[in-house]
Amino acid sequence: MKERNNTSILFIRVHWIYLSLFFLIFSITFFINFLDLKERLNSSIITATSEKVHTNFFLRLMSTEIGPLKSSIKEEEPSISQVVFLTFTNIWPEDIRTFLGREIPGFSTFNTEIAIAGLGTDLTTLPIESAPPLEMLLKEKEQAEKDQDQPKGTEEKGVSPIPKTGKDVAYIYHSHSWEAFLPLLPGKKTANEAVSLNESKNIIAVGKKLKDELMKRGIGANHSTSNVTEELKKKNWNYNYSYALSRETVKEVMAQNSSINYLIDIHRDSQPKKLTTTMINGKPFARLFFIVGKENINYERNLALAKELNKKLEEKYPGISRGVFIKTKDDGNGVYNQDLSSQSMLLEFGGVENNNTELDHSIEAFAEIFSEYYWDAEEVSGNEG
Repeated sequence: MKERNNTSILFIRVHWIYLSLFFLIFSITFFINFLDLKERLNSSIITATSEKVHTNFFLRLMSTEIGPLKSSIKEEEPSISQVVFLTFTNIWPEDIRTFLGREIPGFSTFNTEIAIAGLGTDLTTLPIESAPPLEMLLKEKEQAEKDQDQPKGTEEKGVSPIPKTGKDVAYIYHSHSWEAFLPLLPGKKTANEAVSLNESKNIIAVGKKLKDELMKRGIGANHSTSNVTEELKKKNWNYNYSYALSRETVKEVMAQNSSINYLIDIHRDSQPKKLTTTMINGKPFARLFFIVGKENINYERNLALAKELNKKLEEKYPGISRGVFIKTKDDGNGVYNQDLSSQSMLLEFGGVENNNTELDHSIEAFAEIFSEYYWDAEEVSGNEG
């Protein structure tokens, strides 16, 4: 009788321990999310951690309930202490990048995750982002404005077609508006020199072309031609605040126009032409790719959007995409304003050595695929105009 009582007491104590642990974990999780911290315990963080943990660890846990699983467990199995260490330090013995990424300048670039690898894409061909020489740009401001094909603040001649949408649904902007292309800059030869305030020679021209192509296909689009270099200087901000600056613009536009759902931040890469160019059906294309920020609440939906568009692009234009890349704050901004909409994308067209012909072909291809995607989605939702 005494033994039975002792067993009952032990059973009750064990259950109280389990119950206490449950409430402790629940309380910690609730507290972290209640504080609205940047790092929430969301599915993306859990997924990233679980991907690093050895399969045997999960098999061992499951085998406590499913006996036959024990036979499939190999010897090399991490202990619980190892799993906890890996989770909280983010140091993985099998991956040298986790040891050196924070110590060697530029090495953190290799923290970029490749969600979908395009043709030739691996850790040696990841996107390269070069910091702009802001002071040099400002010194050249006067000459750059003289060279512009179109006076600042004026609209292009001609009437844009009335969009079938009847309203603007996409907003095209440039967090790094100074990014330019060497073939359009006589005398410039290096990637760091591929900068310009001239809207006909920098990434703004790509955005304008994309807006025109979307409008031709019935999709209303708004395009920002803001000179980010000058705006940063006015606020006494450096390059690192470029996304904070564009964020202000995006929020203002969205507040004024509630119909805008798609946010498209357009850039260009700093990789050489051999990586950023391809031939498709006898025509040269500037290859493109998607960047998805991992540290925002819309990460999963924006990643799904990028993957879907990438898939459709590759089906019709094989080789046009270099892939879909995921970035955290360790190797980039990590958010890229993509928390403002679940239909956001950071899209990079070509590289420093691509010319107008190659860029135009890719812009037209993307506009075609995006339009098909948009109208299909509208038809499904019953909102077709």
